[in-house]
Amino acid sequence: AKLGVWDLLRKGLLSLCGEHSIMSEGKDADTQLEPVFIRESEDVYRNPTEVKMSQIVMPCHANHCGELSAGQLLKWMDSTACLSGVFPKRIMCVCVSSVGNVVNIIAKVNRAFTSSMEVGILVNCEDLYADTQWNVCHAFATFVARRTEAGKVQLKQVTPRTQMEQMEYSLAAERRRMRLIHADIITDLLSKCQEYQDAVPAERTRVESVELVLPPHTNHQVSTFGGQIMAWMENVATIAASRLCNAHPTLRTIDMFHFRAPSHIGDRLVLKAIVNNAFKHSMEVGVCAEAYQGGEPLRHINSAFMTFEVLDSDRKPRTLPRIRPVPVDGKRRYQEAIARKKIRLDRKYIISSKQTEVPLSVPWDPSNQMYLSYNNVSALKLMDTRNNWVLTSEKNKVRLYTLEENHMLCFKVQMHVSVPAEQTFHLLSDLRRRKEWDQHYEECELISQADEDDTLYRVATPCVSKGGKGQDFILLASRRKPCDDRDPYLIALRSVTLPTHPPTEDYTRGEVLCGGFTIWEESSFVTKITYYNQATPGVLPYISTDIAGLSSSFYSAFSACSHYLEANKDSMTVL
Repeated sequence: AKLGVWDLLRKGLLSLCGEHSIMSEGKDADTQLEPVFIRESEDVYRNPTEVKMSQIVMPCHANHCGELSAGQLLKWMDSTACLSGVFPKRIMCVCVSSVGNVVNIIAKVNRAFTSSMEVGILVNCEDLYADTQWNVCHAFATFVARRTEAGKVQLKQVTPRTQMEQMEYSLAAERRRMRLIHADIITDLLSKCQEYQDAVPAERTRVESVELVLPPHTNHQVSTFGGQIMAWMENVATIAASRLCNAHPTLRTIDMFHFRAPSHIGDRLVLKAIVNNAFKHSMEVGVCAEAYQGGEPLRHINSAFMTFEVLDSDRKPRTLPRIRPVPVDGKRRYQEAIARKKIRLDRKYIISSKQTEVPLSVPWDPSNQMYLSYNNVSALKLMDTRNNWVLTSEKNKVRLYTLEENHMLCFKVQMHVSVPAEQTFHLLSDLRRRKEWDQHYEECELISQADEDDTLYRVATPCVSKGGKGQDFILLASRRKPCDDRDPYLIALRSVTLPTHPPTEDYTRGEVLCGGFTIWEESSFVTKITYYNQATPGVLPYISTDIAGLSSSFYSAFSACSHYLEANKDSMTVL
């Protein structure tokens, strides 16, 4: 199959993990693209929310290149997700199918919240003649239930059955958190507008089109299919992009596809598009959809930001002309496009890249805080869902487990304490007090309180060999309270780099890739604490003798932790 629309999902993020999103009606409706783990199970068990759809790509579904059009794929994804429980919001593409191939779409509910749910969508293509299959798109979609006459709907909760379902269930809460604070990041990133003398006026790219909503365009609730609206929006965005480059552009990412209100049979949809900004090899097109009937005023029902490229004969991106924004509102869109590009690059670097391709310590600044925090918490949640840990040693009910996977050694220490979970969470969250029970924490300095949930610390540890130097770590500590009683309290730790705290001659700079605590409430007064860590070179010296069975210092440290929690269980730590 030729590359096309679905390159956008992998090369862009929400490649919402990469870089893209499709959204539904309601405040929490938001989709993101990231690897979704939906596979055929070899067991008898099958997730009851799973829905499958298969379609043959016909000539009427293709674009000018003979590839499956992005709009048609969006319509199919929307229909499948709707049957499982949602409308897509954010999307990212990898590659498309050609005429004659079969497109298979699988959707299932990962998690239900109070009135919204996340659905994972997997799209693959199948060549019936060559008997081959390949992945096209992974996406997450969020659907918000409509209010009834009795008030807000309370959705039935999903119970994960397999390890894979448990992992997606756990990560869904963190993805939801990212979506809800995305707008704040844009505000922080707006920069000065740079104009170019030979730039193309943005006004030249403006497109406006009107569509009439007919019965075939609506769903069983007599609202216009989200996929149909997305297809219409993709069409006008492509025309706007074509006017800048005077060629056929290729859609790469769809960012922040937000359904704000429904439309119905008889509505006229006014679809507007304009190029917000053009970079060296890509351009961002802003699209909005407004609805009206008769003489009523326009209702804003949808908006999206789509990124296009123009490929040359070798399928490589062509250099694009610069854009000159229209006065006033155009300059704001121009600046916001720069901010969104920065977000996509940060997200791709921090979240989408494979673990082996990303340095242990990633530079921290306010613009990438959300993604570092997401990565930090998600890594700990993934470690917590693994079930192949090996018990290495146990002493007085303090247990040490190890896990060797993909050439990476991980360990965890587990124990129970007679302290309420919430109080345990507060006491362990403040790393400044960890030296009261952990002999490896010689010093701990609070560098800055980024927000209520994210804190930066500098930790110094003693030397483990004669004549050597101690180590220090710059750590991002991300705290999370449970969404419901099936979630633990979390304290996730990972290394970051700060220009204000470079390595010094007095210490060797160590790095933590993933570490932290999960805290489960087993009863009102009994809490299960599990400490996790990936044994990076900076961490391994402190635990190697325990893993080898030559000592039990882990027991001493966590016994001291238990005594510390017991002694302070009637106090409240305030960060």
